[in-house]
Amino acid sequence: MPKIFEGKLDARGKRVALVVSRFNDLVTSRLTSGALDCLIRHGASEGDISIFKVPGSFEISPLCKKLAKSKNFDAVIAIGTVIRGDTPHFDYIAREVAKGVAQAGMESDVPVVFGVLTTDTLEQALERAGAKAGNKGAEAALSAIELMSLYSSGAF
Repeated sequence: MPKIFEGKLDARGKRVALVVSRFNDLVTSRLTSGALDCLIRHGASEGDISIFKVPGSFEISPLCKKLAKSKNFDAVIAIGTVIRGDTPHFDYIAREVAKGVAQAGMESDVPVVFGVLTTDTLEQALERAGAKAGNKGAEAALSAIELMSLYSSGAF
């Protein structure tokens, strides 16, 4: 029988940083609320959660990397939204923020979770920020909770 490792959904005593884009605040504020609700429901203390606001999604990655390497947090959650427009700007920003957040996670010893929406319309973003499609901020927080548990499991 193989050994199976799964994280527990317990955020008690864990310090979490949320890096949140101010751009598209109508959406990111809802994602942030979902993440906070999830963390607190799973035992995190409000005092152990820090929210860092950045101007836009492009600025999320460098701060995620800095926070993850600081050793002050058990997880970092990136929250933002990039909505397609009439120019290729969307493609550049979406690609770079995804790459940057992934790189931040690979270069640190704590989970860095991608909670950045990339949608074609504002309506799609709102659906994923607490309407029809659930709240992707809460889903990112749930992933962070599970990964924090796995990272501290002593399995590796």
